[in-house]
Amino acid sequence: MSEDTMYFFWDLGQYLLNGLTQGSIYALIALGYTMVYGIIKLINFAHGEFYMIGGFIGYYCIMGGMPLYMAFPVAMLGSGVIAVIVEKIVYRPIRSAGRIPALITALGTSLFFQYTGQLIIGADSKAFPTAIEQKMWFFGEIMISNIQVIILVTTFILMIFLWWLVNRTRIGKAMKATSYNHDAAELMGIDTNKIISFTFFVGASMAGAAGVLVGMYYSTVEPMMGLIPGLKAFIAAVLGGIGIIPGAVIGGLTLGVAENLVVGFWESTYRDGIAFLILILILLVKPAGILGKNRKEKV
Repeated sequence: MSEDTMYFFWDLGQYLLNGLTQGSIYALIALGYTMVYGIIKLINFAHGEFYMIGGFIGYYCIMGGMPLYMAFPVAMLGSGVIAVIVEKIVYRPIRSAGRIPALITALGTSLFFQYTGQLIIGADSKAFPTAIEQKMWFFGEIMISNIQVIILVTTFILMIFLWWLVNRTRIGKAMKATSYNHDAAELMGIDTNKIISFTFFVGASMAGAAGVLVGMYYSTVEPMMGLIPGLKAFIAAVLGGIGIIPGAVIGGLTLGVAENLVVGFWESTYRDGIAFLILILILLVKPAGILGKNRKEKV
């Protein structure tokens, strides 16, 4: 094997590792999109702001002296509670108004959080406090940090927990029932309003966790940080099959790897463009996504 070929594979390994790390973040955010859509068929474009809120809750908790193992669940809880409040005040009153009003409301809610954040916190980015000392390990020419390990392990644990919650608990069965048929679930005695609020809570908690992990990884947070990752997480959800939880994971990891391969072997300026190119291709080739199935709907 020539030296150039050997270094090509070292670079490939590094970009794949970086892509899996980035894709894990997309997957955590995409889970909220896909869960909410699966329950009430709402594309919650304000979901990226729960990711931003989680990042800032973690920022202020750690700045106040709280250790990471406490700040992390507090950020998840805070994001989830705010999402429940938004669902009750903003989305619930227009739930029966149709998809277009709900979509417009979601966009308005996103803008509200973005510009309210800039008004209260300021538009400048904030340096995320050091929660743990960063360490690097080398495997040949591949470098991995302890932050990347934490992101990958935390994402895996949260996804396993979500799988258990949805498939092995009573509330998970109630979520599935509400997703299949809202009216039938109510006739069976399920409080669908509570189930929908709980779904918002879980999805936003995952996004809040991603916000803290990104703050640690990139060492910065700012009020507009949820805009582009939120859009990319939506693309990841569509890529995997929106409404399908495993699809969100597959879509997030695929998108993260694709972006980093483009950065490494082509041009970094095309990083964002590749995400939207993937969206266009998936809508042309397989609109239902990788794990989705085509269904006929009356309009």
